[in-house]
Amino acid sequence: MAATDVHALIAELQEWSRARGAVTQTHIYGPAPEHEADLMLPAGDGPHRVAVLLHGGFWRAPFKRSIMDALAIDLAQRGWASWNIEYRRGGSGGGASETTDDVRAAIGALRRIGGPLDTSRLLLIGHSAGGQLALCAASMPAVASVVALAGVCDLVSAFNEGIGNSAVVEFIGASPTERPDLYAIADPMQRLPTGAEVMLAHGDADDRVPVGLSRGYAVAARTAGDSCELLELPGVEHFAVIDPRSDAWSEIARHLPNPG
Repeated sequence: MAATDVHALIAELQEWSRARGAVTQTHIYGPAPEHEADLMLPAGDGPHRVAVLLHGGFWRAPFKRSIMDALAIDLAQRGWASWNIEYRRGGSGGGASETTDDVRAAIGALRRIGGPLDTSRLLLIGHSAGGQLALCAASMPAVASVVALAGVCDLVSAFNEGIGNSAVVEFIGASPTERPDLYAIADPMQRLPTGAEVMLAHGDADDRVPVGLSRGYAVAARTAGDSCELLELPGVEHFAVIDPRSDAWSEIARHLPNPG
């Protein structure tokens, strides 16, 4: 999918979301302008299980959490509350340590919101670079399960393959040999086992994040003792997995935990 097509799809999903009139509450979880998250509640009194949403965009500032608004609406219809996180990215103060810290802080902030939320069994859903962030947060105490959608599951391999026009070296600021300490923080492959239930959903027609990254992570996770399912989607490209109108998302949603 060409860059212009990507932006057209994002705009289309945002218009689809606006047309449904979903109501969100924006919360501040830290001092930076990017330290915001949107809470969307399903119908009913709760307590509602929470799906934490982590958007992609190769950790670059032009891509924002609104990419995940359509999924938040779909999840609400399925009975989930959602917590759609913004975080510092390249060009807005982000980097391996800063971005990882933001995600952990935003997840921790859920405990302060209270209300009709069950924050004891969190589901993390991350797309692309957000999949990397979700897997790196998988070992947090309240996290029960993780879904990585076309996730960047292996930073060393992603660096070696130069995905996203060298997005990994921009995010980390160095190669794996130059800063192994930062890769140890941010590479999901180096944070195994997580102890969470993990599902990887990845299209075999993805030309942005190769499906081989998810295949390799699934093998490593199982070897480390984690429960890790790989849902490989034939003929599916990178963005169909976050489009609630797609057959790919319908298949992924069938494998989500029960929100009850």
